[in-house]
Amino acid sequence: MVTGQTDTKIKVPELDDSYSKTVQILENGKTDIDYKSFRESFTESKQFKIASEKRTEFRELTKAMYRQMSESKYDSIITTTKKLLSIDYTSMNAHKILRQTYKYIGDTMNAEKHKTIQFGLLKSIVNNGDGKSCENGWSVIQISEAYFILDMLGVELDNQRIAGGICDRMEVVDENGEKKIYYFEISNVFKGKEKLKNK
Repeated sequence: MVTGQTDTKIKVPELDDSYSKTVQILENGKTDIDYKSFRESFTESKQFKIASEKRTEFRELTKAMYRQMSESKYDSIITTTKKLLSIDYTSMNAHKILRQTYKYIGDTMNAEKHKTIQFGLLKSIVNNGDGKSCENGWSVIQISEAYFILDMLGVELDNQRIAGGICDRMEVVDENGEKKIYYFEISNVFKGKEKLKNK
């Protein structure tokens, strides 16, 4: 089922920092890395400020990706997700859609690569804490990570508020209509915002 592969490549930032070097390592197919450190290195990188400046473009690309998915335009999906990852390589959603698309068209090698990266990023959050209290909240660097995890859990957000100063308290409803609460530790989100102000 392999279609004509797109020539679009993920643009690795040409910056001499940990984030950019790790993106290059991952793009070269070496996926056995410390994903928690990689996520944290993103907020330390100049690319974090560039990504912040490209927020609108990132949002528009995401909308285009979902539109292309509804139209089964696989080459376009691959091109768009690679553009998203060129802006923010820590985006679990982009890796997820890219690996699903690669799997669908029969490119098992690339599907496996992006699956490993997606779940490496995911586990670096959910394997640290249980999300059941502020003290054991899942630590995120961007609120989009929290929304992705809720989506993976198959729940819908009902209410969201700050708790204890450094936690997002997410009240959700699962597919059976049961209410649950998850906590996300967001001190790194605040640190990231401060860095953007000071640059």
